[in-house]
Amino acid sequence: MIPARYAPILFGFFLSGMMSFLVSGLSTFRALGLGAHFAQAWMGNWAVSWLTAFPVVLIVAPITRRLVARLVTKG
Repeated sequence: MIPARYAPILFGFFLSGMMSFLVSGLSTFRALGLGAHFAQAWMGNWAVSWLTAFPVVLIVAPITRRLVARLVTKG
């Protein structure tokens, strides 16, 4: 098992992977359609997207948490 202190990093890893998978798939479909090379193009686009999304999520998530904490009421 992974120590709890790594939970935010693991969360960012999975979140960025799933979101980049879906968004890159949709973008690839819109650009190419369901042609013969769709899957190969999608996986290539996903790899680049995930490599970008993971560090961005790690940087943006704490900022987003603070913003949300300011916008919601306690109770």
